[in-house]
Amino acid sequence: MAGHSKFKNIMHRKGRQDAARSKMFSKLSKEITVAAKMGDPDPDANPRLRLAVQNAKAQSMPKDNIQRAINKSQSGDGDNYEEIRYEGYGPAGVAVVVEALTDNRNRSASNVRSYFTKCGGSLGETGSVSFIFDRVGEIIYKPEAGEADAVLEAAVEAGAEDVQSDESGHTIYTTFEDLNEVGKALEAALGEAESTKIIWKPQNLTPVDAEKAQTLFKLIDMLEDDDDVQNVYANYDVDEETMAALES
Repeated sequence: MAGHSKFKNIMHRKGRQDAARSKMFSKLSKEITVAAKMGDPDPDANPRLRLAVQNAKAQSMPKDNIQRAINKSQSGDGDNYEEIRYEGYGPAGVAVVVEALTDNRNRSASNVRSYFTKCGGSLGETGSVSFIFDRVGEIIYKPEAGEADAVLEAAVEAGAEDVQSDESGHTIYTTFEDLNEVGKALEAALGEAESTKIIWKPQNLTPVDAEKAQTLFKLIDMLEDDDDVQNVYANYDVDEETMAALES
């Protein structure tokens, strides 16, 4: 459990969700457009698009914005985005996986490499750190979804692999292949999830002291602020006292 809640909320530290709302909507729109372009524009017939739309709704993205992003995929004049994964090591040897959607591979690679370099990290080859992560489904529910025992029972019935509950909510893990099926079963039992996505879940966590943590979070902030970057995952473990001091 150590470090789990920090990993789960890596994109929501320090109240950044409010300040970055416009950027978040932009990234959600990009994922919707790419998902619709790669498959069927009907969310019911396109699992990836359905997940993208669900996550957009969970972040209170207006329906018009969602539909506009889907329409853009069919217009023929939208940008052609390429999916790229970057991997490397940050401060304290923390493994970092970066997922990007970009229309300019050279720009993205240059920017990501510069962020790692500025923070004393190093960008590696594809596969250099992803082997210490598992590619799994993650479904997050707010605390109001139910008591821990009730959520656990619903997750077991739905075919989930693992459940972790704390004061911030409930996180349910599934295999990569079962995410959609488990997600539908949980929605029937618990209602709509706060988020449903495929993630890189670290197999183990790397302890980070206060000094290195500050630089690590600077790296993560720089990556998340880049328009081409969709998701950032890292296997850090920062204790509660250090985290509280950094967020104060």
